[in-house]
Order: sequence, then C-alpha cells, then structure tokens
Amino acid sequence: MRSYGVNVEKAPVITVLHGDHAPEPEALARVADRAELRLTRAAGLPAALRGADALFVLDFGTDALPAAWPQAGALRWLHMGSTGVDAAMFPALIASDVVVTNTRGVFDAAIAEYVLGQILGFAKDLGGALLRQQRREWAYRETERIAGTSVLIVGTGGIGRAIARLLRAAGMRVSAIGRRERAGDPDFGTVGTDLHAELPNADYVVAVAPLTERTRHLFDAAAFAAMKPHARFVNVGRGELVVTEALVEALRTGAIAGAALDVVDPEPLPAGHPLWTLPGVRITPHNSGDWIGWSGAILSAFADNFDNWVAGRPLRNVVDKQLGYVPG
Repeated sequence: MRSYGVNVEKAPVITVLHGDHAPEPEALARVADRAELRLTRAAGLPAALRGADALFVLDFGTDALPAAWPQAGALRWLHMGSTGVDAAMFPALIASDVVVTNTRGVFDAAIAEYVLGQILGFAKDLGGALLRQQRREWAYRETERIAGTSVLIVGTGGIGRAIARLLRAAGMRVSAIGRRERAGDPDFGTVGTDLHAELPNADYVVAVAPLTERTRHLFDAAAFAAMKPHARFVNVGRGELVVTEALVEALRTGAIAGAALDVVDPEPLPAGHPLWTLPGVRITPHNSGDWIGWSGAILSAFADNFDNWVAGRPLRNVVDKQLGYVPG
C-alpha cells in the first residue's frame, strides 16, 4: 500500500484499488490536494480499507472485495472505474448504506465503434481477405451489405443506445430487449422483453446487458437455437451472459454463423479452448472500450464525482444495488 496526498485529520481517506496499470499520483492531483489517497493492489486491500471513507476500484477484474469487506466499516462511497459493477454486487455491500457509482459514459462511443467494426468485418469478410492476402491469393468474391439487415441489441443502457445510434446511421434496422416493453424509442425503435421471441428476426445479435442474476447465462442452448443459421453474435457485455458450451456447440453445428467476443467465460480464455479455432469466431481481450486516452477519462470522471461528494452535491451515476446497474 502506498499513501500520498494531504495528511490532515479531517481529510477523507480514499483507497484506490488498482491492477496492472496503476494511476500516477499526478493523474489524481485534483483529488490528492483534498484527500489522503491509499494506492493498493488486491492483496493489500483489507489493510487499505481500514478507516477509508471511499473506495475507487480500478482493478476491473477484481474478486477481492467480498473478503476485504469486513474492514470497510467506515466506507461511505464506492466508485467503480468501469461501467459494469458486478464485482461490487455481493450481499453484504448490497445490504449496506454504501453508495455505489460507476463510470457510465466513458466507454459508450468506443464500444459502439467496435460493434460496428465487427459487423462490417463479418459482412465484408475482412478476416478472410487478410488470410487470402497472406497466401497471396487474388480471389474474387462478393460480400454482404449491412444496410437493411436487422440487429437485436440486448441491453438498453447508455452503451446499448450508443450502439443503436451508430448502427441505425449505417442503415441497419434496430430493435432491443430491455426490462420494460415500449415502442417508439428514439434509438431502439421497439423494445421487447421476450428474448426468444425476438431472436429469430435478427441477422445480428449484440449482447451488452449488465451481468445480474437475471441475465447470467441468458444466452443458452435454447437462445442460440432460436437464432437464424446465418446470424452472428457479438458480445461486449460480460462473458457470463453466455453458456460457453452452448455457444461452442452452436458454432460447431452451424446453428449460428459466427461470433465476435470481446468478453468470454472463462476470462482470459485458456490457450486450448475450442473458441480460439472455431471458424467464424473473432476474439479480442476485453478491450472494446479501451480507446487511447480512456484511463485519463475515467480518472477525470472520478475526480468530477469527488468534487460533488466533498461539496455535498448528488453523485452522478448512482447504481441501484438491487438492479445491479444505473437505471436509465
């Protein structure tokens, strides 16, 4: 654990849990002049939480919070540096008075661009073109249009909306699955609640729902069986939204035509896993939202919320702990 910042009796104590890319003290200057900052990795979290007023989680894959929680008796605010907050949704925290916020908005546009890129990659066979280039083959072929095709976006939060707007601008017909049924949504058009009823209508299915007990393993064998054989599946939500064995079987048998996976279960994907070599599969290492400059943006978002916190103003992006996400 490393501490820096002001060291006066009444300054708030903020624990910063970081992973491989620790923030430099200069990047948190807006906070450091008004708080004592404790930088720690997972092993030091219990000690760093003792007496801490707030926790800033920058270790996005952490599973250290439940075990360290008994030391968090003074904690009043927990801010997640990511959009997903599933790492913080364990019973003791949910039942507590600790306010949870997230970094909603920072990753929306980048993830939307990633989804559009993957859809274009499928339609234009960009992977196949690269392989033929490497083999020095000049092989004429026709490709698909995406304009006029249908995409079902599963998850209607800020990232889902950004995806919908970009895909609609590209000429795709957009619909969505959410918690409440509605028509005439400015981004999604029609929002339904019955996933299996809507899957047969989609040429592309994009999973971007938060991971909750309701959405865990949402995409199982029955879901993939309901999709068109030529449909492609894009997952930018969480790997645990999918029953991985069911996805592998759907790809092996041709129940669906392909998958672009920025998140997988397990993660990282073991070297010998069949998803690496199945045809029509594209895998990226959970970086769809990581645009150049993203780390500075999430530190600025935290600093903005810190300004609100010390001034007694309402915090932005407050998570409904019962739902497991920020309500739209």
